[in-house]
Amino acid sequence: MSLLNKIGRMLAAYLEKPSGSIQPSTCKPELLASTIRVGDVLLVDGSSRISTAIKYLTQSTWSHAALCIADDSKSADPSCDNVTLVEADVLDGIRTIALSHYEHLHTRICRPVGLNDEEIDSAIGFAAAQVGYQYDMKNVFDLMRYLVQTPPVPTRWRRKMLVLGSGDPTRAICSSFIAQTFQSIRYPILPHVFFEKAKQPHTKAYYDEVLQIRHHSQYVPRDFDLSPYFNIIKPTLSETFDPHTLEWSEYQHT
Repeated sequence: MSLLNKIGRMLAAYLEKPSGSIQPSTCKPELLASTIRVGDVLLVDGSSRISTAIKYLTQSTWSHAALCIADDSKSADPSCDNVTLVEADVLDGIRTIALSHYEHLHTRICRPVGLNDEEIDSAIGFAAAQVGYQYDMKNVFDLMRYLVQTPPVPTRWRRKMLVLGSGDPTRAICSSFIAQTFQSIRYPILPHVFFEKAKQPHTKAYYDEVLQIRHHSQYVPRDFDLSPYFNIIKPTLSETFDPHTLEWSEYQHT
């Protein structure tokens, strides 16, 4: 291992450590496990040093994204240990991990709409084929920007800070792995939209709306939340929720 690569891995390990206290999840683990489905994107409100920087730069609570490749929805006793995610980790590269790794954090399920089983299987196959890919840490400059967790950068430039550089850590951090997965089946996330002259001049529309794929390096976790093509699934509301059955304490917390 080269000296730069060794320094890069040490820096990545430092950035992966918690930066502060963790707020407990508002969702019960068993409910999360019973709700998530294969093909869903799980957004995570992380607590590591690098998560803090990403949330600041993207002006979002979501710092990480993972893809569900095996669920436990048909089980009589769903468990987060039996749900498998695939993700791009800055230290370990592309890896699979149990949902239980994130059950204690705030999460959000984003579900793509309109995909058939064959398309979902194709996307999962693409993602699974990348497992084991290791990131080259010798480009330490791609990691050093996250040492300053709240850099004094104008809002309009913050997203660009995530994609500066050309090293592998940039691709790992910027959710580009999952963006590539959906682009492999030509599913939109937040594409560029432009208008061109209608191909059928006799139609009512003078211009056709055309989508253009955005480069995968430009995606961040919150884009799956903002995307008009993903449904937001809240486990508590996916079950039969009745607010009238809730028990309230008369004690007022200050």
